[in-house]
Amino acid sequence: MPIMSDKWIQEKAVRDGMISPFINSQVREIGEKKIISYGVSSYGYDARVSNEFKIFTNINTTIVDPKNFDSQSLVSKETDVCIIPPNSFALGRTVEYFKIPKDVLVVCVGKSTYARCGIIVNVTPLEPGWEGFVTLEFSNTTPLPAKIYADEGACQFLFFSGNEPCEISYSDRAGKYMGQKGVTLPRT
Repeated sequence: MPIMSDKWIQEKAVRDGMISPFINSQVREIGEKKIISYGVSSYGYDARVSNEFKIFTNINTTIVDPKNFDSQSLVSKETDVCIIPPNSFALGRTVEYFKIPKDVLVVCVGKSTYARCGIIVNVTPLEPGWEGFVTLEFSNTTPLPAKIYADEGACQFLFFSGNEPCEISYSDRAGKYMGQKGVTLPRT
């Protein structure tokens, strides 16, 4: 499964609407303001995080259970800068909407700018046939509060093309996270 280049990503994004909105170059500053980069890169696409966040709080001292997630463990905020408490996490979503072709698998990796600050970005693979806004998880591994900047680069998606479309895609299985719109909590 080869990793796909910037040219391939641009063609798929424009022709098939794979990424929307699509930025066809690396954006590193807006006016005179330096930002965490986003847009197409050599072999990937750096996606932005929107201003919608759900920040973990332990005020209810609940147990984190993926089969029975207590949504009251999260505080919702719309903000340009999300502050993640020490040793905690926040959920966000991409600005970009993704439509993954049936012959493509997408893997997400964190941006080194955040990783060098102890902030880890986690996303499961985007499976063939999946579409929606991607829910992002930011873990603050430090003993200090950490900042996440909305509308700036948050992670990089790497695109792998199969030799042929998969036999049963995420959309064929009617996957539980298909077409998600906002920050989406765990479902079983």
